[in-house]
Amino acid sequence: MPTHGRQGLERLLIGSTTERVVRRADIPVLTIRPDSDVTVTHPYRNVLVPTDGSDCAREALETGVDVATEETAALHLLSVVDVTSLGVDVRIQMQMKFLEENATEIVEDATEFATDASVDPVSGSVVLGTSIHGEILAYIDEHDVDLIVVGTHGRTGFDRYMLGSVTEKLVRTSPIPVLTVRTTEAET
Repeated sequence: MPTHGRQGLERLLIGSTTERVVRRADIPVLTIRPDSDVTVTHPYRNVLVPTDGSDCAREALETGVDVATEETAALHLLSVVDVTSLGVDVRIQMQMKFLEENATEIVEDATEFATDASVDPVSGSVVLGTSIHGEILAYIDEHDVDLIVVGTHGRTGFDRYMLGSVTEKLVRTSPIPVLTVRTTEAET
């Protein structure tokens, strides 16, 4: 599905058919921005699955493993630790270490799952940053990624419109196709 990449008030007021489909579809949805700066490469050589260890991310991982297997592509696993939520505290180093260790364990578990499914090669990374979606976009550029496979909870309502989500920001701004996978426990 194409996406216009609307931002801010225009997106809030006009909405997006693509975003509604992504939030409600029972099957994965492939979105591509129809801009001239969007790169579409097929067959996929490098597939990225951002993960936070949630059920939603696990379903995206399973789909990402299937795509990487079918395409004989390399699978990249990424967990981003959002350091903006830490605030200013003397215990910040302990908190950051704990979050980084947790993210590393999530990536190691995902790597083991992909390896057990015979995906080769598989690489895992943990990065610290102030913008999860920004770190994902930077990873895409640095690693020549062709496809992002990401989970979505399918949330609706005012909070989702005001706050948005990492998945919806990726759908609107990604320079490559985004395959969204809605979790089966999602709200309708």
